[in-house]
Amino acid sequence: MALLQQWRDMAYDQQADKAKLQQFWAIYFTKEKDIYAELLKNPDELVRGTVKELAEKFGVDIMTMTGFLDGINDSLKAPNPIEEMEEDTVVNLGFDKALLYKNMVAADADWLYELEEWNDIFDEETRKKLYKEQKSSTTIVKEAKIYPNDPCPCGSGKKYKKCCGKNK
Repeated sequence: MALLQQWRDMAYDQQADKAKLQQFWAIYFTKEKDIYAELLKNPDELVRGTVKELAEKFGVDIMTMTGFLDGINDSLKAPNPIEEMEEDTVVNLGFDKALLYKNMVAADADWLYELEEWNDIFDEETRKKLYKEQKSSTTIVKEAKIYPNDPCPCGSGKKYKKCCGKNK
């Protein structure tokens, strides 16, 4: 079984004890924060290696590195083959700085986008601009209200009150 599937089975196990799962995520987020802090110290350095080598480099287990690779993949300049990834798969961590920052904001991961290492990458004004761009790109779509005399959205040609809205 590919590593990513093992990670998802473990991290999103619906039958798992909620307290244990919460503890699992708390530990994971601490390790994730440490890896990002290390990467952000040299944001232009292209970190490459096998999944196993990167896990050893950052002092985490294979599953934690798999979860990290899953999380950062959308922010990479060249995405990794995470669906088929095994321990000996060569991956890279070459991320787009602005995209990574925005993705952290989108995930509401304030423990990541507020890392002090960002201060050396973007000035405060740029960080605020990226934050606002990301937050304003998130649109909430409200469903249109259907009134009793409107045509039924099911396409029957009847009025809503005589069709799908009859028993409401």
